[in-house]
Amino acid sequence: MNPEILLACAFAVAAMLYASVGHGGASGYLAAMALAGFAPPEMRWMALWMNILVSGLATLMFLRYFRWGLFWPFSLVAIPCAWIGGMVEVTPGAFYWLVGFALLAAAIRLFLPEDGNASKPLCLPVAVVSGAIIGIVSGLVGVGGGIFLTPLLMLAKWANPRQAAAVSAPFILLNSLAGIGGMHTSGSGGALPDGLLLYGTAAVLGGLFGGWWGSLQARPAWLRPTLAVVLVVAAFKFGDLALS
Repeated sequence: MNPEILLACAFAVAAMLYASVGHGGASGYLAAMALAGFAPPEMRWMALWMNILVSGLATLMFLRYFRWGLFWPFSLVAIPCAWIGGMVEVTPGAFYWLVGFALLAAAIRLFLPEDGNASKPLCLPVAVVSGAIIGIVSGLVGVGGGIFLTPLLMLAKWANPRQAAAVSAPFILLNSLAGIGGMHTSGSGGALPDGLLLYGTAAVLGGLFGGWWGSLQARPAWLRPTLAVVLVVAAFKFGDLALS
């Protein structure tokens, strides 16, 4: 099979699985691009663009579960911090370590159970500080930050799974836009990435199905841990690249 078609299929599967939990899929795209041998700047740029496409769809599909009171405390500081992170030109070694960490965080998120209810009020200072840290990391790596926000919301019992997805999707969308803005400001951005039409179309199709699936339907239990294992393998791949 043509390598580009194979990569597009990988993006579609990642988008489907991530959109089903309100995410844009950037960590999945980064994993696929690492295995395909993409250069770090290209990976970061492409992942953010596809993140925007898929998280935008997930935002619409999970809109009924959205809670403004959960969204704004994290986003208030995260969005400008993501812009700042996008302005920073990361060395390849640091980029590989950061992405490996992000992939491990994504894997942990996928291993978390989805049952449970929101039972505690949001802690505003923790939300603001967490938003700042997530925003910086998002801009540096090329992710939207949902892989960090969703586990925090669920583990702290501030949101149930669908509320967490509904808050994470627009959070990812705005952080990704801010990250791209920061890259443009620093001059590390550029024209739309080569292959975005093919890869973006694949991601959108996967995201459409995943968002519908996650917002309305049940998902087979084996899919999430399977993707988590793939991400762990990719994280170790990034570790090897950082050490080489």
